[in-house]
Formats: sequence, C-alpha cells, structure tokens
Amino acid sequence: MKQNIRIGIVCIARKTFDYTTAFEIYKKIQNDLKSVENVEWEIIHDLIIEIEEAQTAARYLTSKEIDGLVCISGTFALGHLVLELNKIIEKPILLWGLNELPYDGGKIRLNSVCGINLNASNLYKAGVKNYHVVIGDEIDEDWLDAIRVLKVFKISHLGIIGSKAKGFFNLDVDELDLYKQIGILIDHFELSEIFNFEANKMHISERITQIKSIFDVSNITENQLEKVAILTVKFDTFMKSNKLDAIAIRCWPEFATDFGISPCAAMSILQSENKILTCEGDILGSLSMLAHKAIGAETPFIADFSQVNFEDDFSVLWHCGVAACNLWNGKCIRSLDTYFAGGRGVTADFVMKSGEISMLRFDYAPREYRIFLKKAKGIPMKKELKGTYVKVKFEENIKEVLDKIIQNGIAHHISIVYGDFIKPLQIFANLKGWKIIE
Repeated sequence: MKQNIRIGIVCIARKTFDYTTAFEIYKKIQNDLKSVENVEWEIIHDLIIEIEEAQTAARYLTSKEIDGLVCISGTFALGHLVLELNKIIEKPILLWGLNELPYDGGKIRLNSVCGINLNASNLYKAGVKNYHVVIGDEIDEDWLDAIRVLKVFKISHLGIIGSKAKGFFNLDVDELDLYKQIGILIDHFELSEIFNFEANKMHISERITQIKSIFDVSNITENQLEKVAILTVKFDTFMKSNKLDAIAIRCWPEFATDFGISPCAAMSILQSENKILTCEGDILGSLSMLAHKAIGAETPFIADFSQVNFEDDFSVLWHCGVAACNLWNGKCIRSLDTYFAGGRGVTADFVMKSGEISMLRFDYAPREYRIFLKKAKGIPMKKELKGTYVKVKFEENIKEVLDKIIQNGIAHHISIVYGDFIKPLQIFANLKGWKIIE
C-alpha cells in the first residue's frame, strides 16, 4: 500500500485567454483525481486569477498541512501567482500544463505551456528548484509517488541497534545533516536491549511452528530453532513497543558470540510480514527500503552486488540469508543453515524468484547525497549457494554497471524490489537536488 499524502490543487488563469473552458477542464480534472489511491485532496475549486486570490488560497492550503502543491496552468497567467503561492506554502510544486485546444479564429485559447515556461523560469531564477513539470491531460502519478517518499521520511521512526558493523565505514552517515536533508531522526539502542528484551513464550511457540512450516530445519539444532523464534519475537515486539518503522541492526559479530545465533533468519521472516530491517547497521539501506515501500513496492530487501560473470554477462545479487522468505522462487527447498560464524550463522537459504527488478541506494559521501538507480531482470538459477540470492542481467554490459558502482564509491548494500520503480525516485532526487547515478 502506498504512503498516504495530502496534496493541494489550484488552477491559475488569465481572462485574456479562454478561461471559461479552462474552468470546465479543471472541474473534470477534480473529478478524475478521486480515483488516485491514498491521496487526500485539498482543492481550491475556483480559478485563481488575481494576486489576492493566490494569497488567500495559499493561507488556506498551508492550514491544511499539505505535502505538495499541484498548480495547473488553466491558461497563461500572471507571473506573480505561483510565486505568491510558493512564498507561503513552501512545498514541492507540480507545474501542470494543459494540451492546447483547437484554435478559435486564429487565437491561442489557453497558452498553458507558455505559462509553465514562465513559472518554471521564475521559480528557477528565484532559487526554488523543488518543482516538476508535466504537460497533458492527467496528473503525473510519479510525482505523487516522489512526494510519498518525502512524506515517509518526515513521519518515520528509524532505530539503529548497536552501530554499523565492524569495518563498514562506508555505511556511515552524518545524522544531523540527514535530518536537515529529509527531516528524519535516528534513535539509538544498545544490542543488550534486544538481548535482554522479554519474549512471550506463547509467541515463541507460535513462531517455532511457523518457521517449521516455511523452512527445512534439518540442518540446525532444536536450540538454534528456538533462538530464531525467540529473536523473531524480540525484534517484532521491540519494534512495536518503540513504535519503530524500520531498524538497522549491527548483526555481527556480537549476535553470534553473545546471543548464540546471527539474526538473518529472523529478519527474513519479519520482512515477509512487511517490516523493514537492515543488517550491518545500514541506516541508508533502511531509508532506501522505506522509500521503495512508500511508492507501493512490495517486500523490499537488501542485497550485495556480489558475484559477476563477465563472460556470460550476469551478476548474482546475494546476501547472507536476510531476504524476505515470501520472495522464494517456489522451486528450490527453503532451508535454514549455519554456514558461517563458526556454525552460529543460522541464515535463510533459497533462490529468489525471477522477474523485473528495480534497485535503489540512497548513498552519502562527504558534502553530497547520491541516488543509485538501476533496472535488471531476475533470471532462473539453481540453488547452489547458502544465503538468499537472485541472478540478474542488465541492459548494459555487467562490467559497465560494476564500473559505475565502483567509480562512484556506492556502498555495497542495495534495496531491491520486483517491478518498475525508477521514475518516482528520479523525481525525488531532482526535488532534493541529489545526484542521480544510473
């Protein structure tokens, strides 16, 4: 389900053009917008023609705490109007131009596109860059999805348990700068808070039954199975108790040494239940997954850009058993295993399903944020590895993709979802002024 947002709608016009027809088009648009999912519309129903009308509308929409403003150029309009709206509202703007109508006696009836040109130029030269433009008969739902990403960051509660994993300096982020950029604060918890968190015995028993129904558990001990169940209950209850929308976990080395197992299998189960958990203390990985979820992608998961085959031109996107267990290919055996950490790994092992794949990484480097975006196609492979993984092919040669990641210093964790979820994130990046790496 997509993140709910509240959007303001105005239509600006000038009486020297066919504003009466523009008003009829605007009324139809208002009706059409009712079908868009998870959007609360705050509509200024009359055309805005005068400066005072723009100011009044702006004050009203501000009182409604909108997340973004759609400004339809019903006709070419006075250049003051959008600037007055922006001055008070200060939210991302969609400048929406209408297709020109058939000429009437040699006269341009709407001149809407020229109005878009005027308003975009005014905003740009005023230093306002968080606008997006669409020309046509329908709202740009990719822009709406970009607003959903902005919204989810504003309202989400993200926790980090422990810190980033040992040596993973590239996952670090300046937390106050991140707050400045997107408005999110990170709450810190100690690993001991999870280790010592109480787990309900009945819930543990239910989780044991669930785990046995999903996985072949013949390669782990009864004690390890119980610990997976306990940890699943602990994470689940801890997130609910602390009202956390996502957690980034320092998953090694302390979990194996101090708790007795790594958290991979427990994370796989909870992610299949639409919870966001990232391993190795990866805060920006959690944000990448939250963004994917906000725009309607189902069950995002983190993987490494792991193995490449230059000769056959493919890559294996792999991680040590944390991907959601419902993303299994339906053919191989899903199992739990202990192939690392001295037999205390306890990871989920399965091949993931094939299909269209979208990748996202919000990434931080000194003085800049970047967004890595890439599409690929997941293709079938045999279960030959431990962990969770999918074999992919890209439109470009695999060496070109790898070179782009390496040369730009992109961190090794990528949020992956099934389907095409690229365009909204491109718009989000442009609204934020972040560099796009594709």
